[in-house]
Amino acid sequence: MTVVDLEKGAPQNAPQNAPHGAPGKAAEGISADTDAVAVLPDVPRRIGGVTRSGVLSVFGAAASGLCVAVLLFGELAPFSGALGFFVTAYLAFLGIYAVLTGLEENGQAVRDRVMTVVLWSAGGLMFAALTMVLGFTAWRGREALPHANFFTQDMQAAGPLDPLTHGGIAHAMLGTIIMIAIALAITVPLGLACAVYLNQIPGRFSRFVRTIVEAMTALPSIVAGLMVYAVWILNLGMQKSGLAAGFAISVMMLPIVIRAADVVLRLVPGTLTEASEALGAPRWRTVWHVVLPTARSGLATAVILGTARGIGETSPVLLTAGFTAALNADPTSGPMVSLPLAVFNFVKSPEPTMIARGFGAAAVLMALVLVLFVIARVIGGRGPGHQNKRQARRAARASRRDATRFAELHTPGLKLFETGSDENGEQADPPGSAENHENPGDDSRPRGAGNGAPSHHAPAADDGEPTPPNGSPADGGTRAGGNTDAATGDSH
Repeated sequence: MTVVDLEKGAPQNAPQNAPHGAPGKAAEGISADTDAVAVLPDVPRRIGGVTRSGVLSVFGAAASGLCVAVLLFGELAPFSGALGFFVTAYLAFLGIYAVLTGLEENGQAVRDRVMTVVLWSAGGLMFAALTMVLGFTAWRGREALPHANFFTQDMQAAGPLDPLTHGGIAHAMLGTIIMIAIALAITVPLGLACAVYLNQIPGRFSRFVRTIVEAMTALPSIVAGLMVYAVWILNLGMQKSGLAAGFAISVMMLPIVIRAADVVLRLVPGTLTEASEALGAPRWRTVWHVVLPTARSGLATAVILGTARGIGETSPVLLTAGFTAALNADPTSGPMVSLPLAVFNFVKSPEPTMIARGFGAAAVLMALVLVLFVIARVIGGRGPGHQNKRQARRAARASRRDATRFAELHTPGLKLFETGSDENGEQADPPGSAENHENPGDDSRPRGAGNGAPSHHAPAADDGEPTPPNGSPADGGTRAGGNTDAATGDSH
C-alpha cells in the first residue's frame, strides 16, 4: 500500500519517465498498481470551550443516569436510601457520558472530558455545602440579627426566658477580637521567622524543627489548653484571663502558619535570590526585599489559615479564660468569653430565644472571619508579577526618578573643567577665552566621556593632515584639562 500526499503530488515509486503532458494517464497507472490512501493533516484537538455536542452529551447522560437509578431502586433491585440513590445515579451518569463522548472522540479526549466533569462536580458539591451552611446559619439566626441590642449589650442582665430585645453578644465579640489579636501578635512574627529559617538555613536542626512543626499540626486543642493552664495558671499562679486564652490559641495557630508559610517560601524562584546575591546584597537584605515581598500574597493566606483555626477554638478558651456573661475589656484579669464559647452556651439551652441567639452569634463569627480575610487580602496584595494601580503609579514614579538621575550622570559637558582647576593648580580657561575661539565652528567634533577629549572612534581628518599622537590637538597640545608636550606626549 502506498501513501500519497495530496499536496506533494505522486508517490515515491511513481515512474520517473512519465510524460509531463499526460498527468491523468500516470495517475490511472498508479491507481491500477497500488491502493492510494490520502493522509489528512493533523487537526489540533479543542481543549476548552462549550460545544453543542458536549452539552447534549452531559444532559443526556444525566437524564440516563437518573433513569437507571430510578429503575434500580424502584423495580429491579431492593435498594433504598437517598445517599445510595444519588451515588448510583452519578456513577451511571459518568459511565454513560464516557460512552457518548467515545462516539466522537478518542480515548485521551474521553478521559479528559470525564475528569473535567468529575472536578466540576466536586467544586459544585463544595460550593453547595458552603452555601447550605451559611444559609442555614443565617436563616436560624434571622430572629436575633435585626435587633440592635444584640450587638451592643451583654447577657449580664438577660436570662434564658427574656425576649430577644434584651441581651446580646457584645462581650463575646470583644473577647474574640482581643484573644485573636493577642494570638496574631505572637504567631505572625514567630511563624514567619521560623518559616524563613526553615527555608533559608537548611541543616540537621532545621529538619528537626520541621518534624516538630508537622507533628504539632495534629495537636489536639484540649492539649494546648491544658499546657497553658498547667504552666500559666497552676505553676505561675496567674488567674484565668483573655491573655492566657490568647497564649493557648497561639499554640494552635503557630504550626499552621509555619507550615503554610514554609510551603509558600519554597515557591519563590531561586533565580531572584541568586540575582540579589550576585549584586552583592547580604542574605538578610535578600530575604527582606526579595523573598518576603514576592511571597506576600501567599504569606497572607498562611496567616488567614492559622486565624481560621484559632478563632473557632472552644475548649482552650474554656480552660484558660473561663466563662462570663459580663463585658470585660481587660485581657490580663478576670474571665473572658469568645464567640464560639458563647455559641456553645446558647445552643445547649432548650429555649428558642437562646437558640436564636446562638445561631446569630455563629453568623457574626462567620462575618468576622470574612472581614479578617478581606483585610489580609488587602494587606497581602496581588500575586507576584501583578501590581495594582497604586503600585503601578509608585513604580512609574521611581522609574522616572531613576531615568532622570541616569541622564544627569551621563550627560556630556565641561562643567567640571569650566569651574575647576587643573592638576597643577592653574585656573581653567573660561569658555569664552581666545583658545576656545580659535575654532569657533568646530562644535561637531566628537568627544569622549564628557571631558573634552576626542573619542577613540572619531573619523580621520579630511584635509590630509596626520592625526597627532595620543589624541592631542595640533595647536601645541594645550587644553583646559592639563598641559601636554607635543613632542613627547607626556603630561605636565
